[in-house]
Amino acid sequence: MDHAESVTRTVVETSLGKVEYIDSGHGDPVLFVHGSPGGCDQGAVMGAFLVPRGFRVIAVSRPGYLGTPLTETTKTPDQQADLELALMDSLGLERFGVMCWSGGGPSSYRMAVKHPARVMALVALAGVSEKYEFGNGINSLEYSLLTGGLGAWLMKEMVRHTPKRVVQMSVTEESDLSKEQAKELSEHIWNDEEKRDFVLAVSSTIGGRKAGLNTDREQFPEIADLELEKISVPTLLVHGTADTDVHPDQTEHAAQHIPNAEVIRVQNGTHLCVWTDPTSPDIQERIAAVMSNA
Repeated sequence: MDHAESVTRTVVETSLGKVEYIDSGHGDPVLFVHGSPGGCDQGAVMGAFLVPRGFRVIAVSRPGYLGTPLTETTKTPDQQADLELALMDSLGLERFGVMCWSGGGPSSYRMAVKHPARVMALVALAGVSEKYEFGNGINSLEYSLLTGGLGAWLMKEMVRHTPKRVVQMSVTEESDLSKEQAKELSEHIWNDEEKRDFVLAVSSTIGGRKAGLNTDREQFPEIADLELEKISVPTLLVHGTADTDVHPDQTEHAAQHIPNAEVIRVQNGTHLCVWTDPTSPDIQERIAAVMSNA
């Protein structure tokens, strides 16, 4: 299954410029803000579990990713939050939930700070909430694979020809699990068709996205204060304790500053624990409940 290529990407002209998005499902609207790198295709895959639960998921491409142009006025978290709000305005959606993953955190937190009357609830999944450095051991080859066309092609070839290896990489490269723990989780994912398909689909949404990733690499180390203490909307924070891509400290920081935030700490969870952990069905049900009860 290649969910990322089976949905329709739409570009709309908003009051602040062009924005690309994917619109799936029917019901209460939820804006999904993707990670670094990513795009609306990634958001559509990640937010898909909400669709059969009665939600409409609007997955946006942040500036510099896929079909949303990067401009001088769409670089900072605040500017991106404003552009995302303009998208919802263009769709005629006055109130909506916001869900983000990883690098989608900064603009989503700022959306909740600046527009509490518009945001019904906020769910941040391993979200960046303060200054973040992209070092984390990324070498020049890995960076080239993430940003270049060759990397996008190579990942799709791996998904096609060595899918089990892709599943294993999704566990080992973004967690500090022991060898035995990683093997056990990899087997769990591989033997679960829904989780296996999810990992393979998401793996096709990270390569060849240079402009957006470069902007995140410039902006995130400059984050000083997202004013999290001003967030008043119902907030759920989820993070795996074994995540090495976005350290759990990012969520702990948010939990310390956002009043009454609920936190789910997934023991031995990876960067994708919301979708791949043995407890993921329960986590997804809780996310849906937060969105429904807002």
